[in-house]
Amino acid sequence: MKKALLAAALMSAGVVAHAQSSVTLYGRLDAGVEYISGLPNNSYNGSTSRVRLESGDWGTSLWGMKGVEDIGGGNKILFQLEGSFSTATGALGSAGSLWNRWATVGGSNDQFGTLLLGRELFISNGVWDFDPFGQSNWSSASLVRGRNWPQSSNNVSYQSPKFGGFDVYGQYSFSNSTSFNGGGGTPSTAAPGREDGLQLTYTNSLFQVRGLYDEIRNNVNGSLGDPSSGSVNGPFSFGREYFAGVNVFLGQFKIQAVYQGARTSGETGVPIGTPTTTDQEWGGVTWQATPAAALIAAVYHVNANNGAGNANIYTIGGSYNLSKRTLLDIQIATVRNSKTANFGLDANNAGAGGTVGGTAADPGTGGAAYNENPTPGHSQTGVYAGIQHSF
Repeated sequence: MKKALLAAALMSAGVVAHAQSSVTLYGRLDAGVEYISGLPNNSYNGSTSRVRLESGDWGTSLWGMKGVEDIGGGNKILFQLEGSFSTATGALGSAGSLWNRWATVGGSNDQFGTLLLGRELFISNGVWDFDPFGQSNWSSASLVRGRNWPQSSNNVSYQSPKFGGFDVYGQYSFSNSTSFNGGGGTPSTAAPGREDGLQLTYTNSLFQVRGLYDEIRNNVNGSLGDPSSGSVNGPFSFGREYFAGVNVFLGQFKIQAVYQGARTSGETGVPIGTPTTTDQEWGGVTWQATPAAALIAAVYHVNANNGAGNANIYTIGGSYNLSKRTLLDIQIATVRNSKTANFGLDANNAGAGGTVGGTAADPGTGGAAYNENPTPGHSQTGVYAGIQHSF
């Protein structure tokens, strides 16, 4: 009897030891002082400037937790919860949403890859690895008006292991409505439009290349455009996106070059000044001058059709690591617009700047908001200096 009990105890201990689990709390706090000139005045007939305390110019302030349970045989159960917030005000990144960036659960296998379900950063965030400024506030996202920043709800994603330097990542986001592509109601009440994408990456010691395709469906009618609402956002809200990028690693230097295109479908009667397609290119170099200090220079360009014009962002900056967890950062940037373009340094919504009616969810339906887009053909210049701490 004693031998049987001892054997059972040893077996139980083996099961407990086998199913190892851990939970990690993590976060990042980013804050600094920002100056911008060339902002529109309230009536959009002139320019002004401002100085403000800003959170998230170098990187989103966030906090979260992630966990893993090893259930044996190379299999693990995973979860991640992550939300953004402002260090300037303490406000959540999305009102009423604690975990607005990540809320996933799933599993992984050493041989077959990782499958997750829930809310994630949308696959277009894969641009991050190929942006010299890592999609900071004044970078590639500015010239696509935040198209590469969104999150994706009702999502299923798969990340493959690496095979000979290649790996594949895919996402599929359900509309969760009676329509396959989504639709119905107003912009603020309709179910999400279907979203999906596929990413292929090849990496070796000298270079890394990535191709990416994604689409975001209109949540009102399920289309790849906005044919009925009169929106001025064009491909910055809905449509297909194509991306090809390369990183080249040369000792202390990293050289990056990208092409990115966005296309809508099914739009008719689009007013002049609202694009249906955009083409964006950028390039930059990062010099890791010392293990602690990095200098960055980049140029971003966008060309929008249908009279929406073109723009360039010229920027330099860098960071200095005070420790493994804390860095100081600085960025100087200017955006130059063609005669009909009004792109800003920040990733502003399309349309006229100044004080405008409506809200982000339902433009033109009451209330008022301030849009930072400069007057057409005018430039903006900014300087930002801050501190970032990770834990």
